[in-house]
Amino acid sequence: HTEIINVDSGIDYRLRALEQAELYHFPLDAEAEQSLEKSFRSLLPEQCRVQENDALNIENREIVARKTASGVAWFEFRELCDGPRSQNDYIELGKIFDTVLVSNVERMDAYKDDMARRFINMVDEFYDRSVKLILSAEVELKDLYAGGRLEFEFQRTLSRLLEMQSHEYLSRPHKP
Repeated sequence: HTEIINVDSGIDYRLRALEQAELYHFPLDAEAEQSLEKSFRSLLPEQCRVQENDALNIENREIVARKTASGVAWFEFRELCDGPRSQNDYIELGKIFDTVLVSNVERMDAYKDDMARRFINMVDEFYDRSVKLILSAEVELKDLYAGGRLEFEFQRTLSRLLEMQSHEYLSRPHKP
């Protein structure tokens, strides 16, 4: 007969890293950058090659990631949510990466509704694909949208962002 021996500890190192990470950091201070840097490193296997300033071709447009490695990507908020971006960009990113870090998320309001709309679409697509999301932001989560036409939609986004920090969500498998 064959005896099966489990050689891993049964614990996904990424799940453990995510549960120990600060998934939403505010305000934007030196610690915000350090927090994301620490999270990024903790999500990678040892001896993993990190690509800096990685120019990704998504939907025939360039999106530059600060860093990418082993299914993890780190972007600037404006790179993802300012300028010509569509839902298809976020679908594509959600297929490629199981974990995304976004730094310098700005407080959004009626004057930044285009950015807010893209942010909502990004969170929706990442949520649907069980992408793990780590953010550094200007203000605390509840103050991320200061009002405007997208008030209702943004409430759902806030609710999703909270759920995306839960153990249940973090332990979900990525759906590329």
